[in-house]
Amino acid sequence: MNIALSLLVLTVIALVLGALVLLRRGGHRKQAVLMLVLAGVMIMNIAIWTLPTPEGRSLSREAEKEQAPE
Repeated sequence: MNIALSLLVLTVIALVLGALVLLRRGGHRKQAVLMLVLAGVMIMNIAIWTLPTPEGRSLSREAEKEQAPE
């Protein structure tokens, strides 16, 4: 689970930087906006998985507990 969340964060960074480059160059405004929208969706997914509930539990910790013992 930690690897997936790390890859999501790195992808968000790459999408935002790529969108900024496209916006500066001009001409690909629609693609840049779509990249920023996708980055926003991914940020919300990261928040859903990592932010704790009022009880102090998060989805990522619950998923780790559900895994079979090694």
